This record gives sequence, structure tokens and C-alpha cells, in this order.
Amino acid sequence: MTGADGVRLDSDGAHGFLAPYAEIFAIPRAWRFSVAGIIGRMPMSMYGLGTVLLISAGTGRYALAGTVSAAGSLGGAVCAPQLGRLIDRLGQHRVLIPVCVIFALAVAGLTAAVTLHAPGWTLFACGIAGGATMPQTGPMARARWSALLAGSPRLHTAFSVESVADELCFVIGPAAVTLLATQVRPAAGVGCAALCALAGSLWFASQRSTEPPVSAARTTATGASATGASATGTAAAGISSPAAPRLRPARTRGRLAAPGLVVLLPVYVFIGTMFVTIDLSTVDFATRLGHKPLAGLLLGCYALGSATGGLWYGSRTWRAPAYRRMAVTLALTVAGVCTFWALPNLVVLAAVIYLCGLTIAPTLIAGYSVLASTARPGRATEAMTWLSTGISVGLACGATAAGFILDAFGPRWGYAFAALSGVTAVLIYLSGLRRLSVTTRP
Repeated sequence: MTGADGVRLDSDGAHGFLAPYAEIFAIPRAWRFSVAGIIGRMPMSMYGLGTVLLISAGTGRYALAGTVSAAGSLGGAVCAPQLGRLIDRLGQHRVLIPVCVIFALAVAGLTAAVTLHAPGWTLFACGIAGGATMPQTGPMARARWSALLAGSPRLHTAFSVESVADELCFVIGPAAVTLLATQVRPAAGVGCAALCALAGSLWFASQRSTEPPVSAARTTATGASATGASATGTAAAGISSPAAPRLRPARTRGRLAAPGLVVLLPVYVFIGTMFVTIDLSTVDFATRLGHKPLAGLLLGCYALGSATGGLWYGSRTWRAPAYRRMAVTLALTVAGVCTFWALPNLVVLAAVIYLCGLTIAPTLIAGYSVLASTARPGRATEAMTWLSTGISVGLACGATAAGFILDAFGPRWGYAFAALSGVTAVLIYLSGLRRLSVTTRP
């Protein structure tokens, strides 16, 4: 089996569970952009919380801190797809380098504004600028895997690695930023986020050999070009596949980066709402039982279950198409969430929340796989960022709604709201399943 540069992919030393991962990381320089992408995406789990800790410590106003953090999240939700489109047109390194520098300058400006007790509008300006220019190395890494493994059964293995990396970021990031902001300096949390963004993004941008070509984004897609791109990507990964069927011509700069976004985007919004409601309800549940410090352990069980499921999912070769697999894993995830409101204590919740987490990463992996197969040629990064935007919007809306519900009715009703959000996501997905089956390319 040969790799992207004609180098043989030797996975003889790995068997069973690890063999698929050995195959994809045997591609020359694949591990470098993957690790760089993990470092560069750390701010997504650090920036919002770090902003709250910095502003609240400097001003004593938690409401202002939360509002500035929310404004930064909104700036990211609005600008991330536009940056993704720009990346597809100009190339990853041309956009990522100035963006990460602007992000670091925005963090420095926010720190200076808090230290100098500048007017409130400066906090909002810097917070929004930071959120809008946060490096999107996660979608860019997935776009690189999509180019390297196009048409290969190992693509979902690569997406598994990226989803587990996301879970790792959300486990390590909040803990690190809290420790730095409370035990070192209030600005140390956001400063670490800016340092990770610079180091990871610049290293990622320097990996030019694995960067997807931008020529595909400037040409009109035809059946021949789409087939050629798939064959090239498969050969680069060193994995053979049957000749791709001829596709109908499509407009490269269509209204949506991928037809599947019509279904997947609202689904991910409700998934984000479900996730944040579970987090807040779990904290409230543990607090009311007198064990607030255990809330982090419970949420860690959720992330651990997701990482376990993602690694297992990525190690297998699936015959069913990704849109069908997502229907199953999404339904299983929501079915587990529907039991949370009735659980009697934290011990039972910890066991159930781990089991429920097993299907989270497979659901997100399948979603990215569906999107990769429906993305218009030359717009893969933009399509990936739309899913991140959907999650972000869901997190923001869900946090607001869940806060009111928890204050008025308590954590069990919060879990019920999370279940309702999940059921809504399932219904939307099932109603659009036929559309996904039509638009998905073999």
C-alpha cells in the first residue's frame, strides 16, 4: 500500500484495533498536520471561559463578562463560514497565518483593555474580533483528510481521530484555562489560548505538502473533474477503490457549500442545544445533591465515553452509507439522553452518561462523513465550518434557555429539555434522510 508520495504504507506492525490508524498515519507528514491542528484548535475550548475569568477578575462584573463572551461566540458563528469560503478560494496557509496573528492581537487588546479599565465598548470590540478570527484548524484538518483519503474507507477513521481530538480539547482546555486564570494571573488563560493558536496555526500552515489544492475551488465541477479528484485522493492515500461514477455538472459557488447542509445544519444546532443543556443540568444536579465538585467528573465520563466510541468506530470498516449510520447513532444518543431526567443519583448517572457518550463521537463523525460526500468541489472547508457554526449557535441558544429552565424548575426539567432538543434533531434528520441519500456521492 503506497502513500501520498508513493511511499509504502506499512501497517504490518499494527493489528486489529490499531491497524486502520496505523494506515492513515503512515501517509507522509499526516501526523504533523493532525497534531498541529489539535494545538491550533485549543482556543475553541479556552477562549470563551478565559474571557469570562479575565473580565470578571478585572471588573467584578460577571454579567459583562458573560455578555462579552457570548458576543465573541456570535462573532465566530457569523465569520467562521466566511473564513472557510476564503480558505477554499485562496488556500489554507494564505488565510490562516494572518487570521491567527489577528486573533493573538485581539487577545492582547482585550487583556490591555481590562488592565487599563477601558470603556466597555472596547471589551466588546476585542472580544468579537477574537471570536471572529479564532483559527479553524479542526475543519481545515478534516478538509486535508478529505483530500488525502477521498473515496477511501479510511476517511471515517481520520474523522474519528479529529473527533477524539475535539473531545480531548474540551477536557483539557477548560481545566487548563481555569487553573492558569485562578492560580497564575487572570490574563494567563486567554494568553495560553493565544499562544496555542499561534504555535499550532503557524505549524499547521507550514505543512504545505498536505494542503488541499485551491485550483478545484476556481473551476466549474464536472463529472470528469469530480471523478479525477476522487481517484487522485484515493491514490494519494494508497487505497484502491472502484472507478467513481460520472457526476452531473454543478456550480462551484452555489448558495450552499453542500446540499446536505439543509438537513445537517439545523440538526447540529439542536445537538449543540442538547449538549450544553446536559452540561448545565449536570452541574446543577450535582450541586443540589451537595457534590458540586463531582460535576466535572461526570462530564469527564461523558467525554471519555465519546472518545472510546469514536476510537472503536474509526477502527472498523462499515458497509452501510454514512447517512444511515448517523441515523442509528443519533437515535441511540438521544434515547440515552431521554433517561437522564429519571436517574436517582450521581453514581447511576455516571454509568449511564458514559454509556450514552459512546455514540456521540460516531454521530459527529458520520455527520462530517455525510458532509464530505455532499460538499461541492472546492468548498470542503467552508462546509465543515458550517457544522461548527451550527454547534456554536446551539450552545449559545441552549445555554440561555437552559439557564431559565434550571432556575425555575430544576435539573430534571433541564434534562427533559435536553431530551426534547435531541428528539427534535432526530425528527429533522429522519425527515431529510431521503434528501441526503440523493445528494450523497458514492
